[in-house]
Amino acid sequence: MPDSSQFVLGADLAGQPVAQAMRLANRHGLVAGATGTGKTVTLQHMAEAFSDAGVAVFAADVKGDLCGLGAVGNPQGKVAERIAGMPWLNHRPQAYPVSLWDIHGQSGHPLRTTLSEMGPLLLGNLLELTDSQQAALYAAFKVADREGLLLLDIKDLKALLAHLKDNPQLLGEDSALMTTGSSQALLRRLATLEQQGAEALFGEPALQLEDILQPDADGRGRIHLLDASRLVHEAPKVYATFLLWLLAELFEQLPERGDADKPLLALFFDEAHLLFNGTPKALQDRLEQVVRLIRSKGVGVYFVTQSPGDLPDDVLAQLGLRVQHGLRAFTAKEQKSLKAVADGFRPNPQFDTLSVLTELGIGEALVGTLQEKGTPGMVQRVLIAPPQSRIGPLSAAERAALIAASPLVGRYDKPVDRESAYEMLSARKGDAGQAEQAPAATEESFADKAGEFLQSAAGQAIKSAVRQAANQFGRQLVRGLMGSLLGGNKRR
Repeated sequence: MPDSSQFVLGADLAGQPVAQAMRLANRHGLVAGATGTGKTVTLQHMAEAFSDAGVAVFAADVKGDLCGLGAVGNPQGKVAERIAGMPWLNHRPQAYPVSLWDIHGQSGHPLRTTLSEMGPLLLGNLLELTDSQQAALYAAFKVADREGLLLLDIKDLKALLAHLKDNPQLLGEDSALMTTGSSQALLRRLATLEQQGAEALFGEPALQLEDILQPDADGRGRIHLLDASRLVHEAPKVYATFLLWLLAELFEQLPERGDADKPLLALFFDEAHLLFNGTPKALQDRLEQVVRLIRSKGVGVYFVTQSPGDLPDDVLAQLGLRVQHGLRAFTAKEQKSLKAVADGFRPNPQFDTLSVLTELGIGEALVGTLQEKGTPGMVQRVLIAPPQSRIGPLSAAERAALIAASPLVGRYDKPVDRESAYEMLSARKGDAGQAEQAPAATEESFADKAGEFLQSAAGQAIKSAVRQAANQFGRQLVRGLMGSLLGGNKRR
């Protein structure tokens, strides 16, 4: 197994290895370049390096090619020639421990979270709400928290909105926020989400972070791949919001690790510009804060995009490792962007960075690593090392076999619809209707009904309260960062 204290990216012009210390891998990174320049293969090689070092990986598989990580490589032609030119690489064709995920549960384990866990800010971003609609959503979440109503899936939130329409007094001082227009707009946005098939994202069993962090039996880090090939094109906002939620959950739940010899987890966010396109300024500011702080939790975030210009400057400034594949510049605007990319590297006297950017071949990249003290090293022209797994996608049969052999098989495959807001509010409505039709209740029957009520509504409220209290300090912290567009009106 390769030296786990560093990960090798490839060879420089002299044929010598270019590597970065694994202990600096939580300083985040960037993999950029035009379409067809080799970004996916670079991602694959980096995922292997993390796995070999025992670091878990979660990556979005946008093109459907990364799943080749689960099959043994068969290097031929130019790939074999490149391997021969790197005798120090210790290249050994092998498959990697891969878990496949899919929000729709068709090409991997179903990937879910709950509305309560996502929270009103990220949900509002997903629904693309106006300020007034966002305010109404916050008011609804406050009532749900206060009343002990679990919001697990979309039907729970729709039931809550209908309940608030019939019982506006529950909103208290927030009653002015839940106008008829805002309520109807929320229901319309939820219906649109359902039409896109995005309701599959919400429900239980919800993703447990410990399942992502669990190493494979042989000590390698498991590589978790989200099939995002449909999501990115059909529901890009769902894709982006899920990744934002994952980042927030990791920051919330993971303890501080201090200086460690390697990260706990490496995240690869492909089509990274989608995380920032159309994102409200307040949420973007908080996202930038989480990216800055999450490295102390042992999480390295690697943004994958065509151009560094796709990311906010405050995020770019936090990225330690930079792997820049070829770019093309035909217009004056593109040439200006190209110069900005070149200026982002520490110059190397051996070549002109700006000129090389347009000359790079497939599988070549300009690489800026971090030196031992965490300062940027000089940019180097690098031939990226080929992966040891297969370059290219798995067949449908191979995917099915990989899913069937997964240690997570059966854990997430069947949805669970336990009692939550929809069922609880339906029961209350039924109890209220029976009370109107029934004659005056005796003291005994009243006591019986009170007991039943406690078993249903109050019992669930207690369960909800216990579950929330378990991570209360962490939740308060993350909500302070990812918190409310409305200032102090945070979800409790």
